[in-house]
Amino acid sequence: MPTYSNLLADVSNTIVVEPTNAPFLAIFPEWITAAEGRIIRELDLVAANVRDSTASTTAGSRNFNLPTGIGTFLIVTDINVVTPAATAPESGTRNRLTPVSLSVLDWTYPSSTGTGVPQFFAYATQDTYSSPTQSQIVFGPWPDAVYRVEVVGKIQPAALSATNTTTWLSVNLYDVLMKAVLIEATRWQQNFGGGADNAAMAIDWKAAYVEARDSAIAWQARARFAGASWTTSPIEPTAQAQRG
Repeated sequence: MPTYSNLLADVSNTIVVEPTNAPFLAIFPEWITAAEGRIIRELDLVAANVRDSTASTTAGSRNFNLPTGIGTFLIVTDINVVTPAATAPESGTRNRLTPVSLSVLDWTYPSSTGTGVPQFFAYATQDTYSSPTQSQIVFGPWPDAVYRVEVVGKIQPAALSATNTTTWLSVNLYDVLMKAVLIEATRWQQNFGGGADNAAMAIDWKAAYVEARDSAIAWQARARFAGASWTTSPIEPTAQAQRG
């Protein structure tokens, strides 16, 4: 099972840098961050799909902060409000909300008059770093009670690190991860920029990464039942549809 230590050793051996080299160790986590971010953005990973039902509405307030216990939501695909009030999803009824624009909610539900079970939601912001943290979601109508909220979407998984030694990417897509890291590593080593000592090296690793990434794209499409005929099957190059 590939680990952080394996990746560090493989990268240091590939670019021929001592694994104890201080500048190398200082920048290595940044390469992982860049590589993982790239992979997560370019691959529609099933592993990034989560359901988080730890948060609840506030009665009389339309604002709702996305939960962060599992991870930071990058994309929200669904929001379910669970009825009756103060009931866990598996013990109640999920009421799927319809996404609309913030302008629609401001126009249709401008105040707490007519509170009830929310039916619609809109993004207010994806800013999770302001102090205090800003509200990310706005509901309409404004909730009339404390309802459990189930948020479904894609998160930013915890990065591979010296303390988080294995991740889904390191275990299942190690070749993609390593090649993505090596793009950053060779740019650093070869003086990234127009005057690079060996500009082709990073380009070559990018090509190797793209090749590995594209095979992973097809694999993940099958995992999402987006393979041949919307199944988990691959496209067979010699298969022909029956006649008659």
